[in-house]
Amino acid sequence: MNLKAQILDEIAVDKALKRLSHEIIENCEDLSNVVFVGIKTRGVPLAKILSKYVEQFSSVSIPVGELDITLYRDDLSAVSDRAILTDTKIEFPIQNKDVILVDDVIYTGRTIRAAIDGIFKLGRPNRIMLAVLIDRGHRELPIRGDFVGKNVPTSHHELIAVNLKETDGKTNVELWNKD
Repeated sequence: MNLKAQILDEIAVDKALKRLSHEIIENCEDLSNVVFVGIKTRGVPLAKILSKYVEQFSSVSIPVGELDITLYRDDLSAVSDRAILTDTKIEFPIQNKDVILVDDVIYTGRTIRAAIDGIFKLGRPNRIMLAVLIDRGHRELPIRGDFVGKNVPTSHHELIAVNLKETDGKTNVELWNKD
């Protein structure tokens, strides 16, 4: 793989997350009914950052949960013969809540579909919304982000890499050629 371009540096990622938090505040009537659920791995630190910014800008604390979607994937046999669970940690009820799923990149929509399946195993939320840092297109399912940091049109021969200090030691978004 070859690095093609850095799309966002650390400052641009931070600006995008601050803007997303403002959009969430503006579009959610009752923030006290909102919960963030980060999709493991990079959705979790992104959800925590969004929660921090929402509290900073609105004085409302949004709880953050962690969702492992491994068992809900429709391509599990292509990924591995055995599911490896890294734990779902949602320590609050989601029944009748406004759940905002948080992930780093939306591509085909299959990860989000799996996350929705996982949420419904835990209860019946009032609604489910989606916040993503990057939307790279190529949807296979009718799923879209409600809150999107940046749209980055890509080809199928490209890969978006979101790097976060919490998981990768640096924060940026890179575009790579797979070939």
